[in-house]
Amino acid sequence: MKLSLGPILYFWSKQKIYDFYESVADTRIDIIYLGETVCSKRRSLKTQDWISLANELAENGKQVVLSTLTLIEAESELNTLRQVCEQRDFLVEANDMAAVQLLSEKNRPFVSGPFINIYNAKTLEFFHRQKLKRWVMPVELSGETLSQILQQIKETKLAEGIETEVFSYGQLPLAFSARCFTARAHELPKDQCEFVCEEYPDGLPFTSQEGEEVFTINGIQTQSGLCYNLLKEIPDMQQMGVDILRLSPQYEGIEHVIQTFSNVILDKAGLELEEKPYCNGYWYRKPGKDEIGAVLP
Repeated sequence: MKLSLGPILYFWSKQKIYDFYESVADTRIDIIYLGETVCSKRRSLKTQDWISLANELAENGKQVVLSTLTLIEAESELNTLRQVCEQRDFLVEANDMAAVQLLSEKNRPFVSGPFINIYNAKTLEFFHRQKLKRWVMPVELSGETLSQILQQIKETKLAEGIETEVFSYGQLPLAFSARCFTARAHELPKDQCEFVCEEYPDGLPFTSQEGEEVFTINGIQTQSGLCYNLLKEIPDMQQMGVDILRLSPQYEGIEHVIQTFSNVILDKAGLELEEKPYCNGYWYRKPGKDEIGAVLP
């Protein structure tokens, strides 16, 4: 079982991004996803900068995947998408159907991101015919559903050779909107947002009147309020045949998370995650904000 590091979902400075990837270059991470997936106004790095960074990480032994924008609203965003899909050096994670179409037309293998609605084996078979190489399970699916899909694939051989990746740690990416909620929280229009989301390197917490952490606001993206954590579910995923566990970048402390997940995969002891509330409800077909059982091993 491999570990992947998903794309950075927040707006960080250029130097912070470079420092972050330098800090994970020698960790147990096998696969690194690079690129802006949330808001096209976040231009700390341009497309060529991401590709240059990808080359550096590849030279360090990492498999690099370039991730595409999830919500495309303008021709300029479509042009950036074409640039990413036309490069030939790195696999591409398609986060919307426009990317899937471009890559399929070019007969290019690709990864489907968690925002592509693959909910059953038949849909997986369809995307496999479009050159799908790896799929990231939509975060709202349960472990039971995943097990059924993987069993159907195994029995029917509909899509042999496809890798399965599961979002396993981080604020869950739940929804996207044409509106920027972070700007709205500061009473700013989206087109004049002043990049206030940079003030929240792990997103803006959104609590209920009762003080419950319901959501995290990240520009046009809505995330879970609590950190999703499938650490204790690793043995079950290994038995199912899950190939890759995805960890979502955090502003601080990701190295410890990587090492902890690595130790559990290798059946080693010695590290624990930070003691704080987590959620894992979706995995058990419960409300996503719930925590089922003790998450820490």
